[in-house]
Amino acid sequence: MSEQLNKDTYFATPVYWMDKPEWIKPLIKSTNAYIQKAKKNNQIFIKERYKKTKDKSDHGIVHHSTTLINKSEFKTFQDFIAMTSGNILDDQGYALKEYELFVTEMWVQEFAKAGGGHHRLHIHWNGHISGFYFLKTNPETTSQPMFYDPRPGKSQIDLPLKDGSKVTEASSQIQFIAQPGRLMFFNSFLPHLYTVDNGYEPFRFIHFNCQVFPKNVLRKGQ
Repeated sequence: MSEQLNKDTYFATPVYWMDKPEWIKPLIKSTNAYIQKAKKNNQIFIKERYKKTKDKSDHGIVHHSTTLINKSEFKTFQDFIAMTSGNILDDQGYALKEYELFVTEMWVQEFAKAGGGHHRLHIHWNGHISGFYFLKTNPETTSQPMFYDPRPGKSQIDLPLKDGSKVTEASSQIQFIAQPGRLMFFNSFLPHLYTVDNGYEPFRFIHFNCQVFPKNVLRKGQ
């Protein structure tokens, strides 16, 4: 028996990141056409908004591409995402022998040149691993991702912080630095958002979601 107060930490929520700067230039080149097409499609909305507001800019818009999944120019990236996501779930203790992981969603986004682009707080339902790869950012002037404590019980009875500038076990939100070439992974249940971007510099990133399926279900569907 020990009279000393011991401490063990359980139910932690990890966020993973690494830097892959060698992908920046080729993926910017590969995503340019998708962003241009997204901007062209958004002209319909901008024209309709102009009738009401006389605003010809793209203020507040997120230029969202069509899917990048299974496109040849993104194969190396997609394969790496799938492999790393599977390794993360395995390391977390999940038994995946009878399961198979797929990248189920992948797209590129660029926030409005006129500013106002953002993401509201959300999770990715029916997924297991999500993440970002940052292509065009400035850590000091562009939008930043923020993550929130996923435990509803904590938010229900939370207390004031002694020092909100410090990351502690009492923190309910964390802001990460989005810099070009940074790749992030996290469990899809983790609530996250993007702060409002002022449009001072381009902000572009690839977003992806992965899902695990039972192999017996896949076999039955074949």
